[in-house]
Amino acid sequence: MARRTAPGSGSRSPGTPATLALTRAGVVFTPHAYEHDPRATSYGLEAAAALGLDPARVFKTLMASVDGRLAVAIVPVAGQLDLKALARSLDAARATMADPAAAERATGYVVGGISPIGQKRPHPTVLDESALQHDTVLVSGGRRGFDVELSPADLVALTAARTAPLAR
Repeated sequence: MARRTAPGSGSRSPGTPATLALTRAGVVFTPHAYEHDPRATSYGLEAAAALGLDPARVFKTLMASVDGRLAVAIVPVAGQLDLKALARSLDAARATMADPAAAERATGYVVGGISPIGQKRPHPTVLDESALQHDTVLVSGGRRGFDVELSPADLVALTAARTAPLAR
């Protein structure tokens, strides 16, 4: 397991917009790097397996178009995003998955490495409420093969997220 990293402690974690945002905010996080398999199709399940973690604690970041504007959904890697639940949680009529190229442009990250933290500009964000059952959760650290572990409360605060049941 990677060591607990405090801001300014000389961490060896890769510098990504996510880790820079975490450090600037003074959030304690643990970096988790692993060897990414370029043939992987489920980046989140790959991370859970490579790190030997319960998939219920590892979350994927999905970009959706909600009534025509981009939004972030954060759900457990073993589950699927319920688009109707996402729309309801944002008081919207409809949600669809965002075009991958649009998601990359809007976040500054590549698909499979999109972090909810440190995106180019803020987007409405919803975290699946199951995250609150854990002391810490893992989300993408801003590139394939790299996750960050932090408390769900810090994730909510940093992304201005609301929580709702999103996964099915």
